[in-house]
Order: sequence, then C-alpha cells, then structure tokens
Amino acid sequence: MKCVIIDDEPLAVDLLKEFVSKVDSLELVNTFTNAIDAISIINQSNVDLIFLDIEMPHFSGIDFINAIEKKPLIIFTTAYSNYAVEGFNLGAVDYLVKPIPFHRFLKSVLRAQQIFNPQNLPVSNNLISTPEIEQDFMFVRAEYENVKLNFSDILFIEGLKDYVKIYTTDNKYTLTLISLIKLENLLSSKGFARIHRSYIINIKHVKSIQKNKVIIAEKRIPISESYKNSFFEKINL
Repeated sequence: MKCVIIDDEPLAVDLLKEFVSKVDSLELVNTFTNAIDAISIINQSNVDLIFLDIEMPHFSGIDFINAIEKKPLIIFTTAYSNYAVEGFNLGAVDYLVKPIPFHRFLKSVLRAQQIFNPQNLPVSNNLISTPEIEQDFMFVRAEYENVKLNFSDILFIEGLKDYVKIYTTDNKYTLTLISLIKLENLLSSKGFARIHRSYIINIKHVKSIQKNKVIIAEKRIPISESYKNSFFEKINL
C-alpha cells in the first residue's frame, strides 16, 4: 500500500517513518507537517493509506478529510483520545493514541491491509465459498406481530429483567421478550457494544463520551466498570 504521513510534529513523523520502513507491504510516498500542503498531492496521486494527526494548527485532520476528493484509508494518530468516536464515525480504519508502540501500529496496518486487499485473507481448508449477503436488520416479537428493525435505526437497547426496550431514531421504542445476552451476541459484530449490564448501544449514534457515560440522542447512558475496558478497546480509546 502506498502511504502518506501527515503530522505537525517532526518527531512523530520520524517515528512513523521508522515504523513504515519495517513493514514490507507499505511504501512511503511522502510526509507532511501541514495538512493543507497535502491536499493537492492526495487528490492527484494514488495514495492508499494516510497516517493522519487530528490536532494540527489552523487545519485539523478532520478538516483535511472533509477537504479531499479522494478518500484513502485513514489511520488516525493523535495524542488526544477524545476524538475516538468521531474517528469511528468518519470510517477510520483505526485510531492510535500517542505514544504509539510498534505492535499497535502493526495491528492497524494489518487491519488496513484486510480492507485494502480482502482476497488475501486466509481461507479455511483452501476452499472459496460464495459470501453470504450481510443482513442489516432483525425481526423481534412485539405484542402480536414480528417487527422489522434496521440495525442502523437502533440507538440503544435497555434491559428490563426478561424484556428489553429497543430505542430507535424515530423516537419510539419496541418492547420485546428476549435476553440482552442474545442481542449482544447478535449485534456485537454490527457496530454495537455492551457498556452496562442493562445497556447495549449503537456506536455510530454516540455523540460524546463524558467520564463514565455516553450521550446518545440526549440520553446519558452509564458505562459500568466491568464493560468499560472492552468498550474502550472496541472504539480504540
């Protein structure tokens, strides 16, 4: 993959250059300490991956993503962990918090490679099967009917003993008889996370994280200590 480094800190650039040189599948095209200078290069070149700082003077990494026409894969590299949710919502491959250890850098690169060249993923028993269509909805029993819920419309799910309340973007909720554990198993690979014994959230609808709470549609949902580490790891915080 052809890659570019954009970071206003020269020491951070040097470290990333050293990391890139250790990975045979990466080819460093250029480095920039100013995101504005990189815009025309990115738009005119075949760059596959950008290591991008967020907090930069005058023109942030977020501004940069919104300004470029071509959208390569992005790995955020920053000293500030509070942008993790925004990075996730922008479709970043990963979110690395400085100081970045090499093993964490390598994990991000492998993730980017899987997206960039998915046919290189290992195939069990050397057999290639036709991929199944990714289902983006589920049916739940509510009163006397089966209700279809699109995963993208679900804000969060609240457990109430044997029942759960599923809150959606249309300011409604569906009450259904199902266990929270069963929903957790179904939704964990769909961008959802269990953050409390009583709550599962849709990560893409998180507006912000405040101490031990997440904010979704003005609702403050608690993060319990038992789920905190796994949730933060999932969003690379």
